[in-house]
Amino acid sequence: MHIHILGICGTFMGGIAAIAREAGHRVTGCDAGVYPPMSDQLRALGIDLIEGYGADQMRLWPDLWVVGNAISRGNPLLEAILDSGARIQSGPQWLSEQVLHGRHVLAVAGTHGKTTTTAMLAWILECAGRAPGFLIGGAPIDFDRSARLGIGEPFVIEADEYDTAFFDKRSKFIHYRPRTLVLNNLEFDHADIFSDLAAIETQFHHLVRTVPGTGRLIVNGCSPALSRVLERGCWSEVQHFLTDAGWRLGKATPDDSGSAMRFSILLGQESVAEAHLYQPGAHNRANALAAIAAANAVGVAPSESAAALARFGGVRRRMQTRGEQRGVTVIDDFAHHPTAIAETIAALREQLGPDRRILAVFEPRSNTMKLGTMRAQLADSLRGADLIYCYRGGLSWNPSENLVALGERACVESDLDQLVGRIAADARAGDRVLVMSNGGFGGIHQRLLAALGTLR
Repeated sequence: MHIHILGICGTFMGGIAAIAREAGHRVTGCDAGVYPPMSDQLRALGIDLIEGYGADQMRLWPDLWVVGNAISRGNPLLEAILDSGARIQSGPQWLSEQVLHGRHVLAVAGTHGKTTTTAMLAWILECAGRAPGFLIGGAPIDFDRSARLGIGEPFVIEADEYDTAFFDKRSKFIHYRPRTLVLNNLEFDHADIFSDLAAIETQFHHLVRTVPGTGRLIVNGCSPALSRVLERGCWSEVQHFLTDAGWRLGKATPDDSGSAMRFSILLGQESVAEAHLYQPGAHNRANALAAIAAANAVGVAPSESAAALARFGGVRRRMQTRGEQRGVTVIDDFAHHPTAIAETIAALREQLGPDRRILAVFEPRSNTMKLGTMRAQLADSLRGADLIYCYRGGLSWNPSENLVALGERACVESDLDQLVGRIAADARAGDRVLVMSNGGFGGIHQRLLAALGTLR
């Protein structure tokens, strides 16, 4: 079958393309700005990519057009497809029908930590010899791709609550029919498609309804929103984590090398494993706990899971070091929600201790941030950094008004070159420059390293 994918360079649709190619289909695709790293990954798989959405692509006449959720009415190629009466599907629907049916789907949902927890769970199952399929919304270091078909029964998927397609406004995860479901946490996000937290809770309730009675939910017991979701109905076994009666973490201490944290994994009052994790921060230990609990649902012992996580390399763009110049280290992170920003800064502080400076650089780029929905939380989320730099480019609101509580520690710039120059001038040997954005941020990482390299 020939499949042509609209919006192919997104992490999810690129994963669909990789899986379809592995399954033996001919796959082509297009995007507005065919861009790496996904474009490089797809070309390496022999997938032909087309720049833009020209209606002339109709001459390809594939057997199926798979439409990403970034594609909306008015797109010239989409309009031509609709006029022709050709067959279309969303990515989640195609995945459900062609790949997930008949497999043990382990889905990871929640506002934060989905990508890391999904990568952890896939790695655990890989180390356990289960040869899982997976689709991860990021680039895991331990695998050479973000998605694969796999040959084992388990399929691990990052379960996103964003909508499915222009013709299907349900959350993507409704299509996945998980047997094991991780609910990591739940806060308000995606203000461009959800009116409030209650609207997101409804979608999570619908997800819970799809889990069979013989399935299992692994649920963060500290989330009031998730408690409300379960109160609306649950028909499956529930195991909580981060609670005294469920899966929980022992006290974390640095290991002998000082580069990893050591902690116990407990189920109720019983210690079931000792874990070492190189990814810093309480949020990453919670992610690891959820992954261990989910793997246990398919028969992997906690001790075996902990041993795998001691070799877990992480995910690119999650506290990823991009380079060092003159003793200043530039770090890249995907954080863009206030909670994620605060947790990322706290994790870096845990790793560095109190004496090293953190220079936090933030781009309010997500749709929610562009709308200004969470601007009141911005100052508190950045408070743990020593110096704060915010890029104002493209915003209709002024972050300066919301960062005034941070005083002279905070700087807002609308010109990227000026921002880079200011950071480079302020940085000194031993500092960590933590860049946080869910986009490319104008190549700021390399620009910072170049600017630091030219200073005398």
